[in-house]
Amino acid sequence: MANVLKPAKRAAIAAALCEGNSLRATSRLVGVSYDAVAKLGLDLGEECIRYMDENLRSLQCRRLEVDEIWAFCRCKAKNVRPENVGVLGYGDLWAFTAVDPVSKLIPAFHIGHRDAEHATVFMRDLASRLAHRVMLVTDGHRMYLEAVETAFGSEVDFAQLVKEFKAGPPDPDHRYSPQPCVRQMKAVITGDPDKSAISTSLVERSNLTVRMMMRRYTRLTNGFSKMLRNHVAAFGLFTFHYNYVRIHRSLRVTPAMAAGVTAHLWSVEEMVALLPDTVTGRKRGPYKKQQREAA
Repeated sequence: MANVLKPAKRAAIAAALCEGNSLRATSRLVGVSYDAVAKLGLDLGEECIRYMDENLRSLQCRRLEVDEIWAFCRCKAKNVRPENVGVLGYGDLWAFTAVDPVSKLIPAFHIGHRDAEHATVFMRDLASRLAHRVMLVTDGHRMYLEAVETAFGSEVDFAQLVKEFKAGPPDPDHRYSPQPCVRQMKAVITGDPDKSAISTSLVERSNLTVRMMMRRYTRLTNGFSKMLRNHVAAFGLFTFHYNYVRIHRSLRVTPAMAAGVTAHLWSVEEMVALLPDTVTGRKRGPYKKQQREAA
């Protein structure tokens, strides 16, 4: 019979990954092999994505901020071989995310290219999770105009925060910092959004949390993703932990609790229990309990 990690070891691995440790660092901290950490991260991440896909539905969000955050897979875009140019999983990856400014919930994410096609996939998924009309704010990227129109039609209060940045090359001492923003313009696109609430500050702050809590998104390291499937699973693991397990400091509860998605605080052990039983193939108790509550 193959070796099976005990629940305590699984929980320790998941906790280390969700606190921003790399696969190899987690392997050393917990005392298990690199392959065991990688496999658990992949399996658990995909199970977390499945659970959120089933349960983050009919959400009562009233406002949403949307943004995208850059990473890369296998190699940077300039080093992609000609035969792989444009293939998803080689070079640049963009994670589309939405954040509810009230509950801080991340209701959906999508990993893809920064174009209208993938923005539309994300917006359609986001629209399918909402119970009613919302106010939606994005940055000034043109891809969102087509994506929001396709996904929501006229049933949305949509605005963009258009930013103008300082022209010219960056200061050599700040080459990895964003260019200073010199002007912001609020543009109403569809419906009647509240102009005083047109902002992307919270979703941009969420991007910082992504970079802090996932080694794959830390710049200037060798912790980048080598496979797209593992990258997506890692983002799913982070999102589930952020929504259900990690108490938000300003809310004193988790975003999922604030949004009314769950009534209790999840533990890391309960998150790990989403995995199928390695012997019988059946789901463990907490997962079944959550399915009954959702029904």
